[in-house]
Amino acid sequence: MSDSDKQPVVIVTGAGGDIGSALTEGLADRYMVVGLDLKVEKETDTFFQADLTDGDSLTNALRRIASRHGSRFASVIHLAAYFDFSGEDHPLYEKLNVEGTRQLLKALQRYDVEQFVYSGTMLVHQPAAPGGRIDETTPLGPKWVYPQSKAAAEVAIRDAHGEIPYVLLHLAGLYDERSAVPTLSHQIARIYERNVKSHLYSGDMNAGQAVVHREDMIDAFVRAVDRRRKLPPDATILIGEADVMSYRELQDGIAWYVHGEEGWETVTVPGTIAKAAAALEEKSEPVVPDAIDRGEPPFIRPFMIELSSDHYALDIAKAAELLGWAPRHSIREVLPRIVQALKDDPVGWYRANGITPPQWMQAAADDARDPHALRVVHDKNYREKHHAHIWAHWANFALGGWLITAPPALGYESSALVWSDVLSGIAVCALALLSLSPRLGMARWATAAVGLWVMMAPLVFWAPTAAAYLNDTLVGTLIFSFAVLTRPHPGIAAVAAEGGPAVPLGWEYSPSTWSQRAPIILLACVGFFVSRYLTAYQLGHIDAVWDPFFAGGPDPKNGTEEIITSWVSESFPVPDAGLGAMTYLLEILTGVMGSARRWRTMPWLVVLFGIMIVPLGITSVTFIIIQPIVLGTWCALCLVQATAMLIQVPYSVDELVATGQFLIRRKKVGRSLLRVFFLGDTDEFGPHDHDEKHEFHRPAGVVLKDFVNGSVTVPWNLGLCVLIGVWLMFTRLSLGAEAGMANADHLIGALVLAVTVPAFAEMARAVRLLNIPLGAALFVTPFLYDGSAVQLLMSILCGIALILLSIRRGPVTNSYGTWDRYVF
Repeated sequence: MSDSDKQPVVIVTGAGGDIGSALTEGLADRYMVVGLDLKVEKETDTFFQADLTDGDSLTNALRRIASRHGSRFASVIHLAAYFDFSGEDHPLYEKLNVEGTRQLLKALQRYDVEQFVYSGTMLVHQPAAPGGRIDETTPLGPKWVYPQSKAAAEVAIRDAHGEIPYVLLHLAGLYDERSAVPTLSHQIARIYERNVKSHLYSGDMNAGQAVVHREDMIDAFVRAVDRRRKLPPDATILIGEADVMSYRELQDGIAWYVHGEEGWETVTVPGTIAKAAAALEEKSEPVVPDAIDRGEPPFIRPFMIELSSDHYALDIAKAAELLGWAPRHSIREVLPRIVQALKDDPVGWYRANGITPPQWMQAAADDARDPHALRVVHDKNYREKHHAHIWAHWANFALGGWLITAPPALGYESSALVWSDVLSGIAVCALALLSLSPRLGMARWATAAVGLWVMMAPLVFWAPTAAAYLNDTLVGTLIFSFAVLTRPHPGIAAVAAEGGPAVPLGWEYSPSTWSQRAPIILLACVGFFVSRYLTAYQLGHIDAVWDPFFAGGPDPKNGTEEIITSWVSESFPVPDAGLGAMTYLLEILTGVMGSARRWRTMPWLVVLFGIMIVPLGITSVTFIIIQPIVLGTWCALCLVQATAMLIQVPYSVDELVATGQFLIRRKKVGRSLLRVFFLGDTDEFGPHDHDEKHEFHRPAGVVLKDFVNGSVTVPWNLGLCVLIGVWLMFTRLSLGAEAGMANADHLIGALVLAVTVPAFAEMARAVRLLNIPLGAALFVTPFLYDGSAVQLLMSILCGIALILLSIRRGPVTNSYGTWDRYVF
């Protein structure tokens, strides 16, 4: 073949990328297209490896191309560039985008190059005001590091092109039927997920940015090469659609195509607030929602806030004049097809757009579920439940009004508490109105947070009247309950909410059913009522507290009164009994919250529930220990509280274990531990295996048996250990023990109870073995504290009994999966 018969050679840098591959295909029918790329598995006659940041690598690659295809190149199309959306500088912006371009032109000077085409961006220009347009004469004014590097590269082209004519194509954002420029694809994803950010925007919603379809962009490059001999030697041409959709139009259009909803609600957020929030979110990663759900930093960065009002509508007259080019596609027409591609294959669409799928979506796909169908079903169910319980948010609005008007009506006598209630009432009214929208689940959590403060405020400000304390306690509880205890519970991932078992893997029952939680809730009620009564005395609302057993010291106060006014109690900045009442109240509320599947749908709640029960149970026992030892008397009502708290512990263990097992399993299969902890998940997706509506439709005796037993049983040997513990706590009354001996018996007895009662839980049965060293300690204490012969005998007998009784495990009636190995 003669030189005149050869196809003109076109070199494309970055040919291995999506655009480079498409451009190669678009030119292939009329040109010999030779690709350059940084990574090439194996060089061919049309594909060569070259590092544009390495002058020698580039020179050698061009030499190899010339040896095979000749030294005359019809065009060199420069696509290779570094880009990311972090907004932060990177060495490759200068090294590749600027200096790499300069080195490429320098290396091309020894060849016969008819044309150099540079893939630029419209973002090098200053933006127009909404309603205006930019053209090639619009001054340059790139606002962030990527377009700044592209503008600097164009300066390098003008300096280094020599005799080579060049064309600067200032391209709009790219899209096709499946993918889009990152700002648009993330906007679609936010609306698809109903992310709260999809309702917020900090810029002018009338602003928009031009885009260009992949096929139209390829056509522009091809036309630029075809007309290389007719173009000016230094042409700059804007390439993009003249019709620009504003941010508002895109919001409404995406919402319609995704959800079938008109007029997507979008709130304008002041730029300073939005920028501060974006910066905080960026620094708080991985605690922020995007990071929890995706394990990566959030997409929206502070620098984007500054660009949110930038308007890039293009005057493309020059493209028509020089290239005869006009777009054949329109984003208005293609947008529904982009959304349909998302619905058809959500995971594939996310990955095609460089977005990490949220883990609920990936989990659904892994379980062979249709992620889009799952999202639709979850959205439908969520909205139906929200509508069924919308009364709760109207009730909270009314309670907000009640808070505002309560202080003058009830005579608070505390200006701080008055202001607290008025401001809290205003906040509840506003948040309750926001909570009417099913999209704003975060408003419900915020309402609950205000409710918690309302409960706490009388303690912080030492409410001088009983009316103020009781009013805020009751109203705060109702606000919290209406906000987050009513269905649907906000913040549960779709894959966790819409399917999966109630019974944990390897178990025989669900540890989260009402029958499992009811004993804890009832015991917490006992603790709350006692604590509320004691709080009234500490706040000065009543003059005395009833104590039927302990007379106290020589002063008029009985034992309970002395304990709750002791230096230990008064060391707290708030009434310690009130703090206890608050804790019991939270136990009740968190005990009521959630379904029989909450061990996997709301792991954070189970852990919070356990934190309030187990460590506080230990705290209660500690307080009981120090009463006769440190304070010299007893508090009968405190003993009731401690007993109620201690009995809660064995009833809470199984749910904690089930949640821990679940989190470990999900971690092992690659799920984000943080995401599963806060949003829930499932081991396997299937129909629910527990109908809570019918839990109480069984005979009363069966329900009561579940309440009393479940995974908690009292083997006769552990029952005897409890009696020994109680006996030891009161040897100062039964045996006349005094001083160190009495204190030692009391301490060991309290510890025996603290060990034995939790061991009533079958899965915590091994804890009973801690009674063995406690029994052994009883052999020593009479000699350390000079106990009497009777005390020595009883101590030794109790020690022997504790050791022998703690050896027997007792019956275990259930299986607990991998935990069975620890039940011994």
